[in-house]
This record gives sequence, C-alpha cells and structure tokens, in this order.
Amino acid sequence: MAYKYVFGPVLSGRLGRSLGLDLLGDRICSMNCIYCEVGATRNLTFERKPYVSAADILIELAAWKAEGLTPPDVVTLGGLGEPCLNSEMADVIAGARTLFPGTDIAVLTNATLMTDPEVRAELALADIVLPSMDSLVEMEFCCVNRPCGEVSPEAVAQGLLKFRKEFSGKIFLEILLVEGVNDSDENLGLLTDFCKRLKPDRVDVVTTTRPGTVKGTRPVERDTLSRWRAELEMGKCATCPAEVADCEVMPQEHLVALVKASLLRRPQTVPQMAKALNADQKLIRRAVEALVCGGDVVSREDRGETFYHGTGHVLEE
Repeated sequence: MAYKYVFGPVLSGRLGRSLGLDLLGDRICSMNCIYCEVGATRNLTFERKPYVSAADILIELAAWKAEGLTPPDVVTLGGLGEPCLNSEMADVIAGARTLFPGTDIAVLTNATLMTDPEVRAELALADIVLPSMDSLVEMEFCCVNRPCGEVSPEAVAQGLLKFRKEFSGKIFLEILLVEGVNDSDENLGLLTDFCKRLKPDRVDVVTTTRPGTVKGTRPVERDTLSRWRAELEMGKCATCPAEVADCEVMPQEHLVALVKASLLRRPQTVPQMAKALNADQKLIRRAVEALVCGGDVVSREDRGETFYHGTGHVLEE
C-alpha cells in the first residue's frame, strides 16, 4: 500500500524508531523556520481545521500495522507542518492508542498553539510532547522562527508553563541553535531561567544537521554547542532507542513506497534510512536510485554527506 500520511519509521535520537503520522498533508504551519528540514511553509496560518481527517490517517495506520512489520518504539504526530493545527488531533491520538496499546504516543510541536486551552487539553492526551523553544529574545525569535502574525516568545513560554501544570506525561524540550541568529548569551540566560521554571523531563540543545529552508543557515561551533548543553541539558538518557532487529524482508516495490513517503517529510542519508526502516543498505540505495530516476527524489551534498529529499522540498536563497 502507498501511504500518504504514515511514514517511516525514522530513527530519532530522543524516541528511537518513530513511526510518523502527517496531520497536515502539506507544508502548513504557524511558523516558517529558517532551518526547517521539510522546506518553506506553503500556508502560514493559525487556523485550526481538519486538514487531513483522522479517519483517513487511522485507516492508513491500521493498514501499516496489518503488514506485520517490526513495531515502532513510538507513534509520533508530526509530518509536514504543525500537527496542532489539525482540529481532529485528539481523535488521531485516541485511534493510535487503540491500534498500538502499550506504545507511547508523541507529538512534535512548535508550541505556538499552546496559548489555546483547548489545544493544551488535546496535547495532554499524549504520552510525550516534544515542544521547541529556540529563543526568548523577541528579535531572535522572529528571525529564526518567522511566526505567523504577532505571536511573541513570551506568550509561547507562558503557554508551555501552563501546559506543564496540566500534563502528567513527559515533556522533551528542544532548542535548535543557528550560528549568529539565536546563539546569544542573552538567549542562553533567558532559556536557563525558563527551563528552571518549566522543569522538562529532558532538554536537547541541537544545531542544524540537515539541509534547511534558507540556504546559508549554518550550525553553531562545537564549543558554543558544548557550552549551551552544559548549561541546559538534563535527563539526556531519558529515552534509549531500542536495539534494531534483524533487517525486514519486503518486496522492493513496497520498500520504494516507504522510502518515498519518508523522504517527502525529512531529508535523510541512505544509512539513516536503512537503520530507521530496518532494511539492508543496498536495497535502500536501490530504492533511492529508482526514485531519483523517476524524478520523485533529488540529492544534495551537505557537510560531506549525501542527503536525499522529495522534490517538493522548497529552499529559499
């Protein structure tokens, strides 16, 4: 079966083998971050509606389960945009929990909609919520995240603090640094104070590792990253990826479909896909080559590695 909304699994340093659910079906988001790995936002909005119906997503998820592949460590709501924009998010969480009892349900979010009590209540149905908070300095926030409308970092921070009081699950906070944009000492000080108040279960300070939306976006130096991590990170081993099982054996046509669905959402190397999909690298490379020949996937060299991504991955100069 060719999947439109189920993709992966992809290998996540925080979650292990993560089976992704795309709740938007397009690059629809409340931000247009300069580092975004899925490309430039096509529809910058705060409007909530069923961009993809929960029924369609869950039909695909049930079909994926019926294939009998190695179960994922976690089912993660994310995809091409901000999943909280989908007004049927709660139904997706409930359906995923029914299909995969005992498996954690996670949500990736930029946290902008946590100012809405209804969104916070829906997010509280998940087991793990992974919000991002890249800067509490107004100018930096606008430069790195380019949000819709006049949303402020202070409003987002207050929404997160309210959510912490309402949520009994785990919060894994991510801070992504871009050289010369949000790596200031002022931001470090503000985020240090914020984390003391939020008390997340885990903090991950990262920098760009894949091609982003804006060309020329650069990672911070290793010394800068180390300094920020020493100040902010906690519970780094909160989640340990499970051991990868023996490679899956599946028809090449099916493997091509899985690879295509994954690369539409996230640029990856062949070794990364092989590990995440639990498949032989030679078969993954063959699938990628078929997609390149068909015009569905292109390659891009970035910091000495070859990344592949769907042709819809739009970059800005």
